[in-house]
Amino acid sequence: MQFSENWLRSMVNPTMTSDALSHLLTMSGLEVEEVNPVAPPFSNVVVGKVIELARHPNADRLNVCQVDVGTGTLLNIVCGAPNVRTGMKVVCAIVGAILPPGEDGKCFEIKVGQLRGVESQGMLCSAKELKLSDEHSGLIDLPDDAPVGQDIRDYLQLNDLTFTIKLTPNKADCLSILGVAREVSALTGCTLNKPTYQPVAVTIADVLPVKISAPDLCGRFSGRIIRGLNAKAATPEWMKQRLERSGQRSIAALVDISNYVMLELGQPSHVFDLAKIHGGLDVRWGRAGEALKLLNGNVVAVDDWVGVIADEQEIESLAGIMGGDATAVTLETTDIYLEAAFWFPQAIQGRARRYNFSTDAAHRFERGVDFAATVESIERITALMIEICGQAGVTQVGPIDDQVTNLPSRLPVPLRTARASKIIGVSFTDAKIAEIFLRLGFEFTQKTGVFEVTPPSFRFDMEIEEDLIEEIARVFGFENIPALPPVAANAIRVRSEAVRSLFTLRRQIADRDYQEVVNFSFVEESWEHDFAGNDTPIKLRNPIASQLSVMRSTLIGGLIANVRYNLNRKVSRIRVFEFGTVYRRDSTVKDGALTVAGYAQDKRLAALAYGPVVEEQWGLGTRNVDYFDVKADIEALLAPVTAHFVSIQHPALHPGRSATILVEGKDVGFIGELHPRLQQRYELPLSPVLFEIDATALQSRSLPVFQEISKFPAVTRDLAFVVDHTVQVQDLIDTFNAEKRENIACSPMQAIVLFDEYRGSGLSSDEKSLAFRFTLQDTQSTLQDEKVDAAMSAFVSSVNKKHGAKLRT
Repeated sequence: MQFSENWLRSMVNPTMTSDALSHLLTMSGLEVEEVNPVAPPFSNVVVGKVIELARHPNADRLNVCQVDVGTGTLLNIVCGAPNVRTGMKVVCAIVGAILPPGEDGKCFEIKVGQLRGVESQGMLCSAKELKLSDEHSGLIDLPDDAPVGQDIRDYLQLNDLTFTIKLTPNKADCLSILGVAREVSALTGCTLNKPTYQPVAVTIADVLPVKISAPDLCGRFSGRIIRGLNAKAATPEWMKQRLERSGQRSIAALVDISNYVMLELGQPSHVFDLAKIHGGLDVRWGRAGEALKLLNGNVVAVDDWVGVIADEQEIESLAGIMGGDATAVTLETTDIYLEAAFWFPQAIQGRARRYNFSTDAAHRFERGVDFAATVESIERITALMIEICGQAGVTQVGPIDDQVTNLPSRLPVPLRTARASKIIGVSFTDAKIAEIFLRLGFEFTQKTGVFEVTPPSFRFDMEIEEDLIEEIARVFGFENIPALPPVAANAIRVRSEAVRSLFTLRRQIADRDYQEVVNFSFVEESWEHDFAGNDTPIKLRNPIASQLSVMRSTLIGGLIANVRYNLNRKVSRIRVFEFGTVYRRDSTVKDGALTVAGYAQDKRLAALAYGPVVEEQWGLGTRNVDYFDVKADIEALLAPVTAHFVSIQHPALHPGRSATILVEGKDVGFIGELHPRLQQRYELPLSPVLFEIDATALQSRSLPVFQEISKFPAVTRDLAFVVDHTVQVQDLIDTFNAEKRENIACSPMQAIVLFDEYRGSGLSSDEKSLAFRFTLQDTQSTLQDEKVDAAMSAFVSSVNKKHGAKLRT
């Protein structure tokens, strides 16, 4: 909301600077986003009067003016404006005036000069020259009562500031000057001066028949007939000024008055052309098939979700949103029907957005408007209309027809003094709280330590005890609440050495050249089907966007989106990871401090590698990252735990290049290339390699155990085995390790490394040769050949029995 500081200070004028006032509003919850001057700085510009006017002797388009600026001496000023005339009150920059900077950023100083041989002792100004607006077609035409010689900044109140405040939805009561003034009065204790007016005398008995058919839509409807108005009357300059400084443009007197009172008191109203209404009005819900042409020219379809005001022939207005074009007032209007109503917020919310526009009225009604002020607003508007548009002996005013059907109940809200003191952290007395409630205009009853507060009609946000506690804190001042350390017993809790922190894991994977990303936990439903094979994802009741409609059960979708984002920006090598929560249904989960019954929320790490394995350089050849590069990253993260990788079928992964990750026989995650089908669908030139693993498995680690370093030399033996091409290397290694554990002869074996795989000449098409290097070492003695040979024979025998492996000769 935007408003003029001068307008605000006309209702409440605390003795503080503009900066202090801005800070006060912000600290009370009315965040001041901007404070801007209404005019740029300039000086020595005054009100002048053109006394004489003559043609310039040497220029057809210039005039020589004799201007009175209140100094007793007429100034000779050359002017080329087309609207200059004798007797005109003008804005005059006298010699020595400094005007606002031009396009070059430099200020312009007025000096005595010669224009086509005639001396000019100043300048008559347009609005553009003073940077008041873009209007430059002529001079500013001041009213006839403008005092000659007065500084134009004082006359036009150009030292004013405009405040722009950002209101939270619960502060609908501050969508008016009166509402903000009430806040300032409560915060400072200054007297609140509400706008004063005299109710206009009723001179006719005319009443427009109105029926409220939808009490759940409209709780109060007030209106009156006014006849004989002059719609062509000019809006007063003071009203135009306040409207413009509040972000409203002047349209015509009748509309301007309605908008002015909306900004002043917070009550939107509507002015109907009485001659265009057919019979009476019916306030009801719309009906399917109905349509309305609005004031903005749009034709909208109406149904039973939208409230309307209709006459006996057609719809005339969208309830609480915008009037219809058919009954709009024009400059020819003489008789009007003035309406102000209370519309229930829930009956207005979302309706304007349905038609892709918003209005000041809808913005207020959907948050809650003072239901007790409709008659007051009509009286205020009537008084202004009679003052500005009234015609003596012609204008007639009818009585206010105030229909009340269903007003919100104002239930008392209890407040405990002890509770308020505990929540705020300041010791309050009953007297202090009572004083705050009185300053806020709250009605209450009081017992020792307990209040029963009845919220005023303009406060729709007072429903529970915490709302009242917030009001106490605001008026007391957040800055006055002392910052105290918490009073609680502290105990140093030692983290187990067997558990790594997530921070440590982040650092470790970052050290492996991955960049962290953070993605939304809600994703597109198609992602769940593509990347998790999940056809029944957990759906959101109220998604923030239509496509982000389900909770993720895997982190893959977000990483693929990150890759596409980077590829679209010409990044060819991508390494990203995310620690995040995934969500799945689990009937065994019960409600708890950090759990929701029926849903498991697992912490997982996912990472993705795309493009070259290293940045381009002269020392290494270029190749793209593969499965084994990422597998090495996983093994480094899990170390010292050894993981096993077993081939699997996963909906998101390549069927022949993917594996499940097993730690101590437990499935903790998966690794693999993206499925070619998904690579094509998501338009990726290369197939990324990715993995996802349970964070708990990464955090767990065994503590170091001392082992004696052998003094004796190690022995190595190389063996090559011929096996069927379907036999996996991991199966052979598992067999070797099992033999070591079970056969004492094989216990000296320290390491097994596959160093060669061969297929080709000398082998059949369904065979392959796998060459292993065995390292054996004893901590007690030097190994003799016979012990080494016995161990190697046992290894050969074990894989021969289990896998049909034969020594290659």
